[in-house]
Amino acid sequence: MEQKTIRLIASDMDGTILLNGAQAVDASLLGTIRQVLDMGILFAPASGRQVVSLKRLFAPVADDLMYIGENGALVKYKNETLVKTPLDRKLALEIIDDIMSVPNCEVLVSGEETSYIKPKTKQYYHRMTQVVNYHTTLVEDFASIPEDILKVAVCDLSGIVNSQEHFAGAWSSQAAVTVSGQLYMDFMDKNVSKGNAMRKIQQKLGIGPEDCMAFGDNYNDIEMLDAVGHAYVMEKSVPDVKAHGSHIARNVEEVLKRDVLKTGIA
Repeated sequence: MEQKTIRLIASDMDGTILLNGAQAVDASLLGTIRQVLDMGILFAPASGRQVVSLKRLFAPVADDLMYIGENGALVKYKNETLVKTPLDRKLALEIIDDIMSVPNCEVLVSGEETSYIKPKTKQYYHRMTQVVNYHTTLVEDFASIPEDILKVAVCDLSGIVNSQEHFAGAWSSQAAVTVSGQLYMDFMDKNVSKGNAMRKIQQKLGIGPEDCMAFGDNYNDIEMLDAVGHAYVMEKSVPDVKAHGSHIARNVEEVLKRDVLKTGIA
């Protein structure tokens, strides 16, 4: 592999770091990330998840990571907010009303430090608080949320494949709409994506695409993969996504050990 300088590594979570439905980051990978950080390379989980929950997942190294959360609507590093792009509030509330009217569908609304829910079912409440371990705030009225709305997500407990056509058809002309995992579809400001977040980070840090590595597996990772010089797509990804990778990866840790730690790049 030719010598290169890597200054930032970003990785998707579900289907990339978290394989086969896992809800915890492997301890071995956390140790490998620690070694990467010690080389002076930034590491950034890049996810549709909230930043607070990402910090919990990476607890042993959490204070030293950059976070690309909410599919790029929020980027934080060392408790500093680098990027924050809210969704128009009126539009957000209209999307919420639509989700609440559809059977099997639940609403997840993202603020900067918490997510707001009004569960229809105990199953959804359990999922958000115990399975994905989100920091959540219960609300009676989503219009009462006292901060900017960064993202609205629909969780279709029967599988997002069963309702994505409806929601994409209704809102894709007004918002950035992306499937995020087997159960979720996310709605953000039109300018929000992991790719746009990556480009803003590069601009703020004064680094180029050739200095960046990224891992992804799904459609919402494509713009991020296109924004870096070293794009790794997971081997189980669909061909449409694989077309945007310069490398195929079996798992993230394997690549970090082989293409970062062993080569001594920094």
